Amino acid sequence: MSVGLIFLVVLVLAAAGYFVGRARALSLSAQSGRKLHSLPSYYGQTVALFIAVPAFFVLIAWLFIQPIVIDSRVNGMVPDSVIPDGGARSLVISDVRRIANGLDAVLSRDAIDESALTDGSIDFSSIRGRLADVGVALVGDVPTEVFEAAKAYRQGAKFGNMMMTVAVLLVAIAFGAWSYTWIRPDMRARNISETFIKALLIASSTVAILTTAGIVGSLVFETINFFKMYPASDFFFSTVWNPQFRGGSDLGIWPLLWGTLYISLIALLVAVPIGLMIAIYLAEYASKAVRSVAKPMIEVLAGIPTIVYGLFALITVGPFLRDYFAQPMGLGSSSSSVLTAGLVMGIMIIPFVSSLSDDIINAVPQSLRDGSYGLGATQSETIKKVILPAALPGVVGAILLAASRAIGETMIVVLGAGAAAKLDLNPFEAMTTVTVKIVSQLTGDTEFASPETLVAFALGLTLFVITLGLNVVALYIVRKYREQYE
Repeated sequence: MSVGLIFLVVLVLAAAGYFVGRARALSLSAQSGRKLHSLPSYYGQTVALFIAVPAFFVLIAWLFIQPIVIDSRVNGMVPDSVIPDGGARSLVISDVRRIANGLDAVLSRDAIDESALTDGSIDFSSIRGRLADVGVALVGDVPTEVFEAAKAYRQGAKFGNMMMTVAVLLVAIAFGAWSYTWIRPDMRARNISETFIKALLIASSTVAILTTAGIVGSLVFETINFFKMYPASDFFFSTVWNPQFRGGSDLGIWPLLWGTLYISLIALLVAVPIGLMIAIYLAEYASKAVRSVAKPMIEVLAGIPTIVYGLFALITVGPFLRDYFAQPMGLGSSSSSVLTAGLVMGIMIIPFVSSLSDDIINAVPQSLRDGSYGLGATQSETIKKVILPAALPGVVGAILLAASRAIGETMIVVLGAGAAAKLDLNPFEAMTTVTVKIVSQLTGDTEFASPETLVAFALGLTLFVITLGLNVVALYIVRKYREQYE
């Protein structure tokens, strides 16, 4: 039984447990004449939760442990003699998994009996072509030991899935039956149900926290490995970015930081004034009819894929700036430039500023406006002297959110600004950003343990610290100014 089907069966059992538990509580209450401690729905929720939660816990734990157990067993079946010179055992094990998955597809497609694999009537030479037909492309000769390991992997996975199905369903039925017999009128079902829900909420929050900790931990760990190979002083203070992948590389971060901040600054210079003026107009001047049409249309900009913005920068904006500004002024001859990426990125992040600022301005109490008008101020004076200062914390937060979005953008920079890592003030010159180099250093046939690859984690950690700093600044500003208006 597949995982999805097991999940569906458990949900059906939980739904049935809800109605059965609710009916039992009402029946016991009617028979004994005693009033239920909780609403009848809480008794049904208790049975449903006892069915679903332990079963899902067993399912998740099984899905996590089973691959580890099977991999360890199969790994022992692959002798060192079949590992290619200079190759890694993990690559051979990956081939084992692919062949095992391909065998399932071949057997189901060609209606081959399971016994054909176990009795050896089908060997690898006769099935290799069929594996290619189902999308399993293999390079070079595959040893017999690898094929045998793939068959063992498939059998182990099949047996494990069968046992997982039995274990999950038994746990669901056992805990459901136990909770059903536990129902009585004085049972504090509401407390049990709410405890389950509280634990679920805590677990969800913990997952988010652990995910963040895992991301930071992986960045820190690999960054430490990088600095063991490459001096931190050269990384943070060098002004040259020149990875060679053959030794003698210069991996200074400053050219990348400069490109990142330069492009982001231009984007904010475009997005902040336009977005803020849009927000003021929609919140204070526009009619309801205009607002109902204009705001969704502006927010559509945030839903356009960044690759589309990148193509727009490459095909339209870049050549326009080159032909009408850069070349006539003698400032450059390339369509890829900081200004191209900055302008297009600014257009992309306008909704981040306008939509959030609009909501924040609308949240300013009407009493502040009425008080300003009562003192004789005009609408424009009220906006400048009362509304904007009151909305300042939220507006700053919206701007910093847009800045974080601009700093993390990749596709627009690749197509609009190029990939040149250099320090230059000319906005018509091609430059690049930290995110672009993270992608380029982690792609291609490069050795993962080399400093030229591990530098991507140092770049990622640096970018993380920068965006974290922006968030801290935003929180500080919000808390400082919010006290004046609450």
